[in-house]
Amino acid sequence: MSEAAPSLEDFKAKVQENWMWFLLLGLALVLGGVILIAAPLASSIAVTLLIAAVFFVGGLFQVYHAFKTKAWSGFLWNLITGIVALIGGIVIYVNPLAGTFALTVVIAAIFVAQGVTQLFLAFKIKPHEGWHWVAIAGAVSLIAGALIWFDLPGSAVWALGLIAGISVLTNGWSYIVLALAARASKTA
Repeated sequence: MSEAAPSLEDFKAKVQENWMWFLLLGLALVLGGVILIAAPLASSIAVTLLIAAVFFVGGLFQVYHAFKTKAWSGFLWNLITGIVALIGGIVIYVNPLAGTFALTVVIAAIFVAQGVTQLFLAFKIKPHEGWHWVAIAGAVSLIAGALIWFDLPGSAVWALGLIAGISVLTNGWSYIVLALAARASKTA
């Protein structure tokens, strides 16, 4: 027998009970985000090393999985993918600056592609209310990707760390807002 998913009321009660912990988590994440943004090169290299570790460990598991399921028709592809991930993880770990550069190029390309796609979508849904927000998001992604791309190789120094910092800071801020709202509704 499966348990029912917690209701919105259960969630609200849990946040109200623990609003101080949500607040502390949010403050810690905001501080962490500020540190990541303040030291973008160190943050970029740290993100790169984390990705290298994920590639390496994932590659190990994929190679193991390939041999574990040898009879499966995807054996060769699993093995090749696992070996490529393993080698990629090692290469990035040995030369994290080159890895940071490569990841920055990938992120720039993703932002440009996402921006173009969102702009096309915005103009496709143009009569729909809120279409302009999709267009703005597309323009921001396109501009961010172009700024990163045209600043290469210099953007490799700051882009990954800045993006990671903004993400962590935004997550922290969301926990702070959630905690303060829960506290306010608890005292009301």
